[in-house]
Amino acid sequence: MRSAPSYRANLPALILLVDDNRDGVIARRSVLEELGYTVASAASGFEALESVERQAFDLIVTDYKMAPMNGLELIRKLRERNFLNPIILLTGFADSLGLSAQDTGADIVIQKSANEVTNLVRNAKRLLTTPKKPPGSQPPRSRKAGNES
Repeated sequence: MRSAPSYRANLPALILLVDDNRDGVIARRSVLEELGYTVASAASGFEALESVERQAFDLIVTDYKMAPMNGLELIRKLRERNFLNPIILLTGFADSLGLSAQDTGADIVIQKSANEVTNLVRNAKRLLTTPKKPPGSQPPRSRKAGNES
């Protein structure tokens, strides 16, 4: 199975997982690598910011509850540094704190639950799919001679 192409030519998409929970990183990494993505990890928001300075990531998946910098602070700092690629925020508190894409800076907020992996895979694939050109942006087709109206 091939992964969605990276914004970096024909390479597999490069995903950065940010979580201070080692077990969570291992589980998510194995699923994403099985789908063909290249995955790096960071154990803190500060480590993630350093990684982004060194490498171009196609997608960042970050946990919300981390210390000393939580996922919302990380997303804010990434956006301030003009990180324009998609970000997924994972949290067990989406519902109780009312976290959504509109108020977090993330492209997607995923509630941690039994469906977390399914939602992560589905949304990662969707966010990493290269946008198609809108219908009106295609160059006009040339008409064959003698078939003009």
